Amino acid sequence: MLTLLTFIGFTAFVAFYTWYKLRKDKMDSSDGYFLGGRSLPGVIIAGSMLLTNISTEHLIGMNGSSYKNGFIIIGWEVTSALALVVAAVIFIPRYLKLGLTTIPEYLEKRFDGFTRSLVALFLVISFVVTLLPIVLYTGAINLESIFNISEVLGVSQTEGLWITVVGIGIIGSVYAIFGGLKAVALSDSINGIGLLAGGILVPVIALFGIGNGNIMDGLLKVFHNAPEKFNVIGEKNSVMPFGVLFTGLIINQLYFWGMNQTIIQRAFAARNLKEAQKGLLFTGVLKILVPIIIILPGVIAFYYFGDSMYDDQDLIYPALIKKVLPVYLTGFFAAVVMGAVLSTFNSVLNSAATIFSIDVYKRLIKKDAAEKRLVWVGRFLSSILAVTAILAAPLVAKAPEGLYQLLQQLNGIFFIPIATIMLAGFFMEKISAVGAKAALIFGLIYYIVTTFILKVDIHFIHNWGIEFVLNVIIMYTVSYFYPRKNYSIRTAPVKMEMVPWKYTPHLSVVLFVITIMIYILLGQT
Repeated sequence: MLTLLTFIGFTAFVAFYTWYKLRKDKMDSSDGYFLGGRSLPGVIIAGSMLLTNISTEHLIGMNGSSYKNGFIIIGWEVTSALALVVAAVIFIPRYLKLGLTTIPEYLEKRFDGFTRSLVALFLVISFVVTLLPIVLYTGAINLESIFNISEVLGVSQTEGLWITVVGIGIIGSVYAIFGGLKAVALSDSINGIGLLAGGILVPVIALFGIGNGNIMDGLLKVFHNAPEKFNVIGEKNSVMPFGVLFTGLIINQLYFWGMNQTIIQRAFAARNLKEAQKGLLFTGVLKILVPIIIILPGVIAFYYFGDSMYDDQDLIYPALIKKVLPVYLTGFFAAVVMGAVLSTFNSVLNSAATIFSIDVYKRLIKKDAAEKRLVWVGRFLSSILAVTAILAAPLVAKAPEGLYQLLQQLNGIFFIPIATIMLAGFFMEKISAVGAKAALIFGLIYYIVTTFILKVDIHFIHNWGIEFVLNVIIMYTVSYFYPRKNYSIRTAPVKMEMVPWKYTPHLSVVLFVITIMIYILLGQT
């Protein structure tokens, strides 16, 4: 009962606070609904970015992977800081000068309208195929484990998971469909505080107990129990070889933090360039610290459970929570987990609605659509995507290498082709619209065939790097025969102050140095 009360209390507080802050805001314009009225400060942007990124696919998926593989998977997190530096210094000033609402909008300015529509379609499909079902399912696993929903309702565990998935999906949809981006960002900020507090409590309480009241003694015991788990340099045949940091991973990170609509939409909503850069770089700081929450607990779980749960690695984090957290904190943490699920779920829904309304509906279906109609269309699409994700969620169960690894493999279908043409748009002046489209289609087919049909014996992240190189060759070859004709990019009047944050260079250097030091220090274990 106490667990349930603390869960309901924190969840209700977040909902009430969000409603109270937004009760007078207008949500009937596209800027107000999709971009929060372009009014977000850096701290809110950073909190929302982190919560959009960190959800139960991280809490469950990454802790499950670290339980089995150790700290070698830290590359997914700490290299994000480097990509965020690039996004803050290079990408966001260009985006804001162009007055963008969506990433596909840039592709029309650089290439053509068909490229924009094609990428918009790919993005909406990718949300349904990859992220949304996995976020829902991992959230359901955690809540089912904490509250024993199947037992309470007298149904099977599978039915309990289904019921939980539907419940999370409905609540998340309400936030995204009726509140718009600002509601998402505000609720994210509160849930972000809760996630950091609750997420840190799990390893702290565990290490306190292991060390008989001394956290450092507890950490040393965990280390000496399995020192190999703390090594960050992955072997060639590991789940994350060290070499992938220099091939496909860098392309993926640049895309995710600098070109991914779900993430970068928060920076688009900044009140000025200074706040956008602050938000991106503060997120970089948080990503350096986040392994304490989403990797260390998995290694601690190995201390408690040994290899007894290797076949069910995605259940290890809920098992750890139940073992170390006192009853009065379990409900609070369940609410935090719920918030993390809702954050990613409703953020993706909002981004999908933005892309479809602006890049597809207004361009191809009804060019003179009024602002209110665009908001209505966005809400309708969000509803359709939510239902589809709920139906697809149980299909991702029992991924061989864990849910997080499955998510990344699926992301590669769309991320790398889009990243290729985005980078070409920025840095390869001669690439034409025909060349971009050819690379987009080739990359999509190449990855699906080599990864899921032929199952080529090469790590999928290395395959991302190979695909990127092949895409560039395709672009240059096709562009030679079908050259670019128009070298001008249409700009829009700048609606905000474009003065950079004066500490951008300083914090950027600090993030680079810390990332390198992590690999130097932990690479010796």
